[in-house]
Order: sequence, then structure tokens, then C-alpha cells
Amino acid sequence: MRTVHWLKLILLLVFFQSCQEKSREPLPETADSPVRSPDEELLHFQVDEGFDIQLVASEPMVESPVMIQFDEDGRMWVVEMRGYMTDMEGSEEPDPIGRITILEDRDGDGVMDQRTVYLDSLVMPRTVTPFGRGALVVANQSLWLTEDSKNGDWIADSMILLDSTYAASANPEHTDNGMLRNLDNWYYSAKSRLRYRYENGKWIRDTTEFRGQWGISQDDQGRLLYNYNWSQLHGDLVPPNSLTRNSNHQPSTGIDHGLTIDRKVYPIRKTLAVNRGYIPGVLDSLGRLLEFTSAGGPVMYRSRLFPEEYYGNVFVMESAGNLVKRNVVTQDGATLKAHDPNPGREFMASTDERFRPVYGAVGPDGALYIVDMYQGIIQHETYMTPYLTEQTLERHLEAPAQMGRIWRVAPKGSKPQKAEKLSQKSPEDLIIFLGHSDAYYREQAQRLIVEKGGQSVAKRLEEIAMDPNSGVLVKTHSLYTLEGMGYLSAGVLLTALETPNKQIQAHVLRLLEPFASDPKVRQMLADFYQKNSGTDSEVLALQMALSSYTLVEEDQFSGLTSIFNKYGNQALFKDAIMSGLENREYDFLEYLVQNWGESNPDREIFIETLTASIIKNQEPNEILKLLALIEENKQDWKGEIALAGLSIQAADSENLGKVKFTQKPDFFKKEIVGLDSFQLTRVQRLFSWPGYSPESMASGSHNLEGNALELFASGRQKFLASCAGCHGSNGKGVDHMGPPLVGSEWVLGDERQLALILLHGIEGPITVRGKVYDEPEILPVMPSHSTMDDGNIAAILTYIRNEWGNQADPITRQTIGGIRHSSQGRVYPWSVTELVEHMKTLNETNP
Repeated sequence: MRTVHWLKLILLLVFFQSCQEKSREPLPETADSPVRSPDEELLHFQVDEGFDIQLVASEPMVESPVMIQFDEDGRMWVVEMRGYMTDMEGSEEPDPIGRITILEDRDGDGVMDQRTVYLDSLVMPRTVTPFGRGALVVANQSLWLTEDSKNGDWIADSMILLDSTYAASANPEHTDNGMLRNLDNWYYSAKSRLRYRYENGKWIRDTTEFRGQWGISQDDQGRLLYNYNWSQLHGDLVPPNSLTRNSNHQPSTGIDHGLTIDRKVYPIRKTLAVNRGYIPGVLDSLGRLLEFTSAGGPVMYRSRLFPEEYYGNVFVMESAGNLVKRNVVTQDGATLKAHDPNPGREFMASTDERFRPVYGAVGPDGALYIVDMYQGIIQHETYMTPYLTEQTLERHLEAPAQMGRIWRVAPKGSKPQKAEKLSQKSPEDLIIFLGHSDAYYREQAQRLIVEKGGQSVAKRLEEIAMDPNSGVLVKTHSLYTLEGMGYLSAGVLLTALETPNKQIQAHVLRLLEPFASDPKVRQMLADFYQKNSGTDSEVLALQMALSSYTLVEEDQFSGLTSIFNKYGNQALFKDAIMSGLENREYDFLEYLVQNWGESNPDREIFIETLTASIIKNQEPNEILKLLALIEENKQDWKGEIALAGLSIQAADSENLGKVKFTQKPDFFKKEIVGLDSFQLTRVQRLFSWPGYSPESMASGSHNLEGNALELFASGRQKFLASCAGCHGSNGKGVDHMGPPLVGSEWVLGDERQLALILLHGIEGPITVRGKVYDEPEILPVMPSHSTMDDGNIAAILTYIRNEWGNQADPITRQTIGGIRHSSQGRVYPWSVTELVEHMKTLNETNP
């Protein structure tokens, strides 16, 4: 009987557990999309197993939230863009109805119970970032320093204009935002080329690389992460402003690196009200979005509250699809990659059409906070198509506006924890937080010490930085805290450089750059390079390439050659090496000509890249020496490659007549082996002499003129970085990699078809000029290049259609943009059969 009793009890528990599991399933979608209370909306969520969703705040406590930030005491600062699309016309955008509010959880139950309007009467506020006794605020199309400077009530009484050019675009979908304080003590933004820093009581403005569209995050090494509405996750593989320091070279890698080409999303409801829902392939047969269309607000999870496998994951918001995507990010050498750990099911999704996740943040308690704008219209009026207008009205999504919720996602059973009051701690007390397991505390402590600190705390930070037993995180933040305070010294850095940790060594090399003018420091760096240029650490080798400009030429060239010999097969390392060679390009070319023996594709690409930078440098004497070098090595592969590179750069109209001669050079009086007539004509365009003016001559580039010639010239370098590894620098294909492009009907045919291949990829077998190519002769699939922007794709395609004897019309970025939009929803590479059938349909509908 006892056995039967226990069996019944077990069955009852199993039944109860199954009911619990079933209860966690979201309520089904409804034909309409009514406004739901927070409690009702909560029943419509799906979330990863093991997690709970808790309401933190809702209207009227928070209205139209688009961004949140936590300050040093764990308070939540909220940007309320109350003017955004309150009706179909966006009529309230110009009105000063936006605000910045501060929310606090006084009783520690995880729910906000106090609200303070910090700043009111703003026009379309975009960003808030706590600073000092206030915050940096982006509103009214400008950047402001705001402060509660009088009575401590946390209502701003000071508003100082820092930059009227920041966020100058009136379109809220395309203007600067984010304002992230990075590990390096600079503030970076998405959709921006500007960065800022507070130093010695003044704000410094600087230019930087352009990044992303909406939202910005960082990892533990300070690498910046961002995205675009159509491409969910991009990032930098190198420190800001390090890869672009050579004005004679434009890198094609390292910045704006696409971590994944996966664009697939998995909504759990119909998403008919998306802007291009009428385009075949945007929605599946159930009416659900197939790929990202409004990706934004990426946030890297760097806390220990979630299970270990979540640390370093990036969560991306997709407001049109009513979901939050989880990406597992891994490091492969010096490169970052990302993948979806659960294809077919999102980390968080809703059957409520008004759930609009637009931003994410990790709180001081380690939970993931999701900003839900909770409104029907998420598309700006500028881009509302007739289709979306019709869907919005039909589904009654045009109202109401000015609602909003903040959700807390945390492991089941975890209770909200009150944040440490860091504002009440001295700089000395804050040091311990520099090694905290959660990034929130490390970054807040670094900011506060930089803002408050002095000589006494600097001494302790120096000890930590130089202590070989210090942890990696506390050592890293100590070094950058010293840098931000202005107390960093060469002595501390050179001692820290002795650590065996390669990541720390990379940071130290970066921080040593301003001290390298000291001959003693430079010599110690040269010794380091001599010992480590063959390092097996790609992270260290990459930073060595980036910092090599601090060395004298002899040491730099020796170190870079060793690095190239080991890692030169990666485009990222080629760009990193070029970054430190500004105005030394010819000397390095001469060095390589003397020291390189046999050729290989990577060496050929780099010789050509150096040639391009020499031309761009516009130094006539160097170009004359380049011609002499080519003449001296005309029977050698290095001279042939330099000559070919000269031909490519001569196509750029900016280079017309760059070098003037008093008579026709002997170089052009004899047959130039290795150039066809078109290439020869292009080369001559670099020069002028009595009786010859390049402006009066044909371009020598078939049917290309003007902007198309510039695309052609820039396309070569982009081709070398992205395509030559599979198709060869000469376009003849590479065994076991890719088929030839020379004379290929796929290259010379319909420009739309070629664009579709580059955007989405294609799988074999494929026939080129009557020959069938299939694995193992080539790779089974050419991957998508959808993370490239339209301009880069147009440049590559224009180039390959007009080189190696190919001749076809140029392709514009507008064409690529149109093809990208019309093929939205394509998430797999084409098969040849599929693409041919697609083109037939395309020609029938758009002859």
C-alpha cells in the first residue's frame, strides 16, 4: 500500500509540474491588438527556461521610454521620448514634451516606487549618461551637460551646451545616440563620428570611426558593439582610432566587423504591421517576420547572476518582431564571432503586438532590463509606406501613445538586490570594486575614481597595476583609471608589461604609445618586439602591429615583417600593419622587396596595398622612386605586382596628373610588360608632361568615368580584403576555394543577380564558362556578405566587372540598396536553380 501511495504522490507531482510548465506558455495572439495592462501583457511573454520576467515600472511612472542607464547608486535614468509618433503624422515631434526621469526602488522589492523628473520640456531626447552631479543629455538636437548643482533634489538646475552639432539630424532614426563611457575613458555614440572626454576640467571633442544605428555596448576589453536595423550585431576588433591612423590607407576590416550573418528571427505572433510586409519573403506563410528589420539596443551581458554560459552573450532588441535575440559571442584568435544558441526560439518574445523592446541594460543586481516602449507605431513617419499605414489603421495601432514599461529578466528564484551606494564611498574604498565580478561595479568605480580621485589613490592603483599577482580585471581597470586621472607613467606600464598575460600586455602596449617619444621607452619597446614578434597570441600580435608606429623604422620593419610572416594571411593583420606605416610606406616597400623571396597571394596583396598608399600620399619624389623600383624589378613578381597596383590607383580621378615631368619619362617610351592597353592608359593618367595632359585622354577603363572610376579604384582594395582569398588577386580563382571571375557570366550578367549573390551567398555546384565547379574543387558555399554596406558592395562589383579584361556597366550603391530591400527575407544562400528561377520572376515583374 505504501508503494501505491508513493506512486500516486509522484504522479500528482508530475501532473502539477506539467501544469506549471504549461502555465508558462504565453497566451495566444488575438485577431486585434488591444492595449493591455502590464499584468495582462506579462501573460503574453515567452522567455528562456529558467528565467522569470518582472515588471519594474509602467505608465504613468514611465512614458515612451527609449533608453535607460543606471547610476552609481543603482538608480535608473530614463529617456522619455514622448513626442515620438503620437499619431500617424508624428505631429508632436517639434513639441518640448520629452523628459529625463530618475526611478528608484526604495524598498528593494525590484519595483520602482519613486519617480523624479530630472529634466523636462525637451524636444525628442535621445540619450542620458550619468556624470558628476548630473548627466550628459542629448536633446533638442544637441549635446548638453546638465547638473543638479544647488540643492541635491536631483532636479537639474544647470544645462550647458557642449556641442550643437551632435545629433544634428532631426530624424530620430538617424541621429547620434548611446553615449557610452568606454574602458578608455572616452564617451562613444552610435550613428556618430564623434567622441568626447572630460580632462582637466574641460570637455574634449574628437572624431572617431562611424558606428551603428541605435544603441552601443562594450565587452570586458573595451571593444565596442553596435548594429544596424538590418544587421543585428557588429563590433570593433581593435581599439578606437587605432586602425584608421594612417591617412594613406582605408582599412576594410577590424571596424564595423559583422559578428554574424545570421539575420533570422522567430516571432511567436503575426507581424503584419512591418514596413515591407508586402514584399514576398519578408513574412513567412503564417505572416511572421523572417529576418531583422529594426534591430537595436545591443547589450553585452557581463554579470554573474545568469548561468555561466550567458556571460559575454549579446542581447539584441527587435521591436517590429516583438522579441529579444540572444547571441553567444566567442573569440577566435583576434576575431569575434556570434551565433544563435537556440535557432527557432528566441530568448524572449511576446504575442502582444504592442511589446516594443527598444533598449536593454544590465542592472547593478545583474538582471537584464528591457525597455518596452509599448505602443503600436514603431516606424517613423518619414518611412511609413502605404502598406504599413493601412496595416496600422486596420489594426488600430495608431493610438494610444506615451505608454511604456520596463521589464526585469532574471533567473527564477533570484531576488532583487539593493545596489551599493558607491557615491558615498571614497576613491580608496572604490578600488576594490575595480575587480568586481560584475561590469556595472567595475565601470562605475572607474568613472567615480577618475572624477574624484587624487594622488593618494593613484599610488595604490600603481601598486595593483605593477603587482604580478593582481587579477586581470582589476589590473586592466587600474591601468585605465590611472590613464583617466592623468597619473599613468611609463615606469608603471613597463613593469606591467612584464606580466605573462597577453591581453594585459596588449593593453599596456596601447597605453605606452604616448610615452614612446622617450628614447629609453622606445628601446625597451624594441626589445619587447624582438622577443615577441613571433608570439602565438593573435591578440598581442595585433596590438603590436597597431602600436608599431612608435618604433624607429629599422625596429618597426623587422617586427612587422615577422608578424606578417605569421599572420599576414588575415586581412585584419594587413590593415593593422598598414595603420602604423603612415609616410613610411615606400621605405617599407623597399625593405620588403629586398627581404622577400618567393611570392604568395598574401604578399602580392600587401605589395599592392603599399603601392596604393604611396600613390595616395601624393609625394612626387616617392612616386618617382616607385617607378624606378618597378623598372629595377620588372622581371620579378614584386615589380609586376607594384605595377599592377599603380594601374589600379591611376583610375582614381583624384590622382590625375599627380606627378609633373618636364619631358616624357623613359618609363613610357618602351613596352611595359604586364599591362594591357587599358591599364597602360590608366597609369599614364598619374602624370603630365609637355604635350600630354591626362584630362584630355580617355580613362582607359572601358566604359567607366567619374564616380564609377572612383568606385573601381576603391573596389580593388575591398576586393583584396574580402574576396581575393577565394577568387585570387588576379580573379582566376583559387583551388579548393572559389571559381574564377575572369570572363564569368555571373559577373558580367544581370547586375541584380550579381548583387543577390553577394548579399545572400550561393552554393555549388555552379557552372562558369562551361565548366562545372563543385566541392572539393571549390568550397560548398560562398557565404553572405550582407553585413557590408551598400557602398562597399557596389565598389567591389564595379571593380570585378571591369578588371582582367571584363567589361560591364558599373553598379551604384542605390542599386544595391534597392536589391537589399526587395530581397529582404532571404535568409539562406541561393542554389543556382533557385536564383535562376528568381531572376525569371524578377524579369517578368520588372522587365
